[in-house]
Amino acid sequence: MTSPFTSLSPPAIDAIAGGKPLALFLDFDGTLVELAATPDGIEVESGLFDRLHALFDRLDGKLALISGRALDNLEMHLGPMTIWRAGSHGSDCRDPTGAAMGSAAQALPPAAIAELGAYAEQAGIDYEPKQHGGALHFRAHPDAGADALAFAETLAAEHGLAVKTGKAVVEVVRPGADKGAAVRTFMARPEFAGACPVFIGDDVTDEDGFAAAQELGGHAIIVGTRSDTLAEYRLPGVKEVHEWLNL
Repeated sequence: MTSPFTSLSPPAIDAIAGGKPLALFLDFDGTLVELAATPDGIEVESGLFDRLHALFDRLDGKLALISGRALDNLEMHLGPMTIWRAGSHGSDCRDPTGAAMGSAAQALPPAAIAELGAYAEQAGIDYEPKQHGGALHFRAHPDAGADALAFAETLAAEHGLAVKTGKAVVEVVRPGADKGAAVRTFMARPEFAGACPVFIGDDVTDEDGFAAAQELGGHAIIVGTRSDTLAEYRLPGVKEVHEWLNL
């Protein structure tokens, strides 16, 4: 799925939509904030909350955060948001008032949660329980990645679940957790009608969002150096994302 255009910088934010209204869909970790050794170790730049809400206003409300984090965790780091947002890999979508759009994210079966925790302890890696799943983090132990993935795939098969992979993380989730589905949910709303969707993200789980934005006539921007991507455009890192967004 490698794009031949991944070395291209995106057009300016005021030009990328080609004259249409712009609808922005933003990943969080690795896109708006730098990655950290643990999920709670991130450092959110002072004033980011206010600048995101100002960007929401500049775009006439056509801005959504779409994160793998649960929404309560996202707001723990950012504050109580009044913009469109989707947590749990897009399975928990909310409008700016906080009203749910569709069904809320489902927790994993208790047996699967117990097995994930026990495996992490035995393997010496970090386990992060979530509302919608469970993540095995091995950034501090990169050699544990292959075994963690094999365990997660076996566990998912036994319980009818799905596996998401990312940078030094393997996550077990309910089927249907998909950032592309969140993009389509938001774009179906009248507030986004006629807009050009642009998705910005850094990780493998953002590829579903890239595909959805492109299918709806928009664009995808990858952050960082990953080469296997659908994105047409690239920004080197979080700093450049902030500059491109004029945050």
